[in-house]
Amino acid sequence: MFELKTLSREGIPGALARVERYRLLNQPQEAESICLDVLQIEPDHQEALVGLILSLTDQFDHGVPGIVGRAREVLPRLGDEYERAYYAGIISERCAKTQLRQARPGSARVAYESFLEAKRWYEQAEAIRPAGNDDVLLRWNACARAMLRHPNLGPTPEERYEPYADS
Repeated sequence: MFELKTLSREGIPGALARVERYRLLNQPQEAESICLDVLQIEPDHQEALVGLILSLTDQFDHGVPGIVGRAREVLPRLGDEYERAYYAGIISERCAKTQLRQARPGSARVAYESFLEAKRWYEQAEAIRPAGNDDVLLRWNACARAMLRHPNLGPTPEERYEPYADS
């Protein structure tokens, strides 16, 4: 087959700048590839891990099997508790928005649950956020507004069992 080429450590800053550029160009697979290249050299590089999570979540609409799980697998590698909670919220929020766009039967209920999960993660991150960092508040508000804009979102209706009585 072939062997992937290895980046130089000196090339990491330039490579990471390209991650953002490819994400802005809506080419998340390219951004993902670059993050994986950086992580081959520095497996705990925090900026590359965040870029990887974001580039994976950018692909949620593409129907890539297992992509949500792959994004969640990166979370434990983040070195900061706030970052883990914040990006867990991002993953859940982007799942919810993808489910809304797909508009399949039952997707409104699943999106509702995903939004609630995102808000729980954001509340956890809010409790430990760095002073002056309101990013998590902005994300929580975005989830709340999305839920308000879609009145069809709601919890799964509870099924009621009524015994059949033959009279």
